[in-house]
Amino acid sequence: MSSTIFRRATVISDGEARQADVIIDGQDIAALAPAGSSLHCDNEVDAGGLLLLPGVIDEHVHFRDPGMTAKADTSTESRAAAAGGVTSFMDMPNTRPATTTLEALDAKYANAADKSLVNYSYYFGATNHNAPLFASLDKRTVCGIKLFMGSSTGDMLVDDDNALRSVFEGTDMIVAAHCEDTARVTRNAAAMRATYGDDVPVACHSLIRDEEACYRSTAKAVELADRYGTRLHVMHLSTARELTLFDPAPLDTKRITAEACLAHLLFTTDDYDALGARIKCNPSVKSPSDRQALRQALTTGRIDTVATDHAPHLLADKEGGALGAASGMPMLQFSLISMLDLVEQGIISQTEVVEKMCHAPARLYHVHKRGFIREGYRADIVLVAPQDWTLTSHDVVSKCGWSPLEGHTFHHRVVQTYVNGRLVYDNGRFDDSARGQRLTFDY
Repeated sequence: MSSTIFRRATVISDGEARQADVIIDGQDIAALAPAGSSLHCDNEVDAGGLLLLPGVIDEHVHFRDPGMTAKADTSTESRAAAAGGVTSFMDMPNTRPATTTLEALDAKYANAADKSLVNYSYYFGATNHNAPLFASLDKRTVCGIKLFMGSSTGDMLVDDDNALRSVFEGTDMIVAAHCEDTARVTRNAAAMRATYGDDVPVACHSLIRDEEACYRSTAKAVELADRYGTRLHVMHLSTARELTLFDPAPLDTKRITAEACLAHLLFTTDDYDALGARIKCNPSVKSPSDRQALRQALTTGRIDTVATDHAPHLLADKEGGALGAASGMPMLQFSLISMLDLVEQGIISQTEVVEKMCHAPARLYHVHKRGFIREGYRADIVLVAPQDWTLTSHDVVSKCGWSPLEGHTFHHRVVQTYVNGRLVYDNGRFDDSARGQRLTFDY
């Protein structure tokens, strides 16, 4: 195996930014040396003026594979991940078929081994009936249990109290929860239909899936986790009120944690006029004051991780207003540089971006030797250049071919992404022969 040295990079890891030479040998980071060292390797990369970061670990994506591959698939979305500096992903179970059986789970892993350019893991989906299967899961190779306490259909909507108890007391794995109160959402939708008929304006989506729907469900999940000692990770918080349910303590001291997703950190209800259903997602984007509270929580410890909830749809699916347009948007390719834009705005620091997108997911999920620039860790590495550029649809790698961020001028660009020491993405070019690895977890 060959070795590579990255010279004079600005390395951001473990809470500090420093000039260093980073050496990788095969799949691993072999050494960090002072910038300008006399060390030599088979290959040399001049990283002067570039940020060298750990690869992003996105704990929350929907690659639509299997069953909805007209919108996205493992090949296309793992390419989008690599283009965005995301070297590992954890994919959700609401596919067709749903990942609620051991057979469906095994099939998704086999598919990823065949198609994914980056590293991967898959959630097992909870239903009203399958908690007995949790004991058969290998928690060293499966990232967690996904629980839909709202915003799902059929057996993946777990709303029976006995079933919820079985989930919360039935595993010591992470239970990653989508929290919205289905009964309230249903009542709100009926009220909107009574006012507008079937053509409810898309801006009413945030009145249908409102603050109260989120708070009620999240409060119930936290109460159940407290009662049963569950490792609960509440995904995509969207309201200031929900933040009050979470402890601003260090991540390693908590069993109940919270995630923010890019949509709720970037967009608000004020953006419906310009972007319409392109920013329709579940939970809905909320008020500017909610966004401000979420942004502030990035630095206070109430928000532990940042992910994307990457959920591609074809633009044809994004028509039909609040009741008809599909919910979800593609965000994976531009997540890291969007967060670095928030650095430019003084909202968060570079080291905090790396903490929320790389270190914290690695620690929360006990990912084995990834998420840091450290000797002996896997060489999942991203090089980012300070560069102004404006996004057009031609830049979008995701299969759906669009982004709600089109027209935005970014101040950083991902130039190279290495996965397990291999250059997978290089200034718009992909090594499509590369394959990622199945994530493993330290228990």
